[in-house]
Amino acid sequence: MADAPVFRAVVVGVSSGGVQALSSLLGALPANFPLPIMIVQHIGAEAGNGLARLLDAHSPLHVKEADEQDRVMPGHVYLAPANYHLLVEPDGLLALSADAPVSYARPSVDVLFESAADVYTDTLIGVVLTGANFDGSRGLARIKQCGGLAIVQDPKDAEAPQMPTAALAATPVDHVLPLNGIAGLLSALAGGGVLPTRNKVPCHG
Repeated sequence: MADAPVFRAVVVGVSSGGVQALSSLLGALPANFPLPIMIVQHIGAEAGNGLARLLDAHSPLHVKEADEQDRVMPGHVYLAPANYHLLVEPDGLLALSADAPVSYARPSVDVLFESAADVYTDTLIGVVLTGANFDGSRGLARIKQCGGLAIVQDPKDAEAPQMPTAALAATPVDHVLPLNGIAGLLSALAGGGVLPTRNKVPCHG
């Protein structure tokens, strides 16, 4: 029997409709969910950390706004702060960047996904949810290139279908399903309960 897949982290990208989607997704995860989750939600440059507080109140997991040099911890959720890209560094620490917007966004889903793919390679799960632009499609393709697993919210189920649609056009994905099915899938994957077919081509920078 093949060994169950071992995943080390989850990254999530979301834009329009994201507050409700993230509240639903995080609220449905079990308190013992073992993987760290890093999230980019498109927010205005002047937004405070109210979203992190709101999501923390709706989730059994601890949700915080990411800080420079945060060490990624199992079962914790890290939200990109307003006006900063969120990246994963090779040593497993988080970094914030004020570089120019990518895909018209800062924070950018692509920036998080691409940096996390380079660090976690085939142990990363990428999730693209509702959104009104194409941010995340290039990053999800990078995750697949590095052997990771890709999950996309069904565009028909999304408040804004453009971002999931762009992701589906950019790369083959492993699972397309409505929002209310994603938490259960993540829990199964984190526990080795689902054996996905993953691209084993090595990731090259």
